[in-house]
Amino acid sequence: MLDEIDQLVNNEDSEGGVLMQLTRAKESGKIQTHVGVVAISNKINYRKSLNERVKSSLGDDELVFSPYDGTQLQAILEARTDAFRDGALESAVIPKTAALAAREHGDARRAIRILRNAGDVATKEDVEKVCEDHVDRAQKRAEADRLRELLSGLPPHSKYILLALTNLDTKDGNREEFRTTEVYEAYETICESEASDPLGLDRVRDLLRELSFLEITESNKTGGGRGRGSYTLHTLMNSPEAVFEMIDK
Repeated sequence: MLDEIDQLVNNEDSEGGVLMQLTRAKESGKIQTHVGVVAISNKINYRKSLNERVKSSLGDDELVFSPYDGTQLQAILEARTDAFRDGALESAVIPKTAALAAREHGDARRAIRILRNAGDVATKEDVEKVCEDHVDRAQKRAEADRLRELLSGLPPHSKYILLALTNLDTKDGNREEFRTTEVYEAYETICESEASDPLGLDRVRDLLRELSFLEITESNKTGGGRGRGSYTLHTLMNSPEAVFEMIDK
């Protein structure tokens, strides 16, 4: 069983990839029995990042589980209230946290993180109870924590590409979407300022797909009209200010 299988996706472009080795273990004579793989991911489109040879070898059947709804999240959060002393949570805190999480993502772990952060906010303010305002502020903190965690693990050139898109977004306040070629030109400028040799356009396309897969950016392929072919537009998923702040840390 492989949890968070999406974490392996970027390493599956060779014969040494974990999925390739597992699915072909019997064929290659390494074991005498068939291998079944149960792979878990909360990213529904992770298979798009696998190369065709891995997809063919995997031969998977997909089961999609719906995100938790507000009622389910509320029950999960209620089971975590023993982390707080009796009476420390106002009555609306759990329903509000569940509603926010259900509306945004339906992720139980992130909902629990919001509740924990709300408690931290209340503790820092030295108040008796956690209230709805603490939940609102905790949600913003949880979003910032997630972005910080994602960006901290990016290699340098992925950060340069993200900075390139962020710079474009900042300089042109009337646009949110930018073509790959525009991002690449801005990326080359950043590489020059960092005294680093730029990667090729094809590799930058790959890294843009990875940023989109991580939900740091969003990429949408679109048609350019008759005779102009198709192209991909890239958009930031967070404010430029947040990206600049997290990358600088």
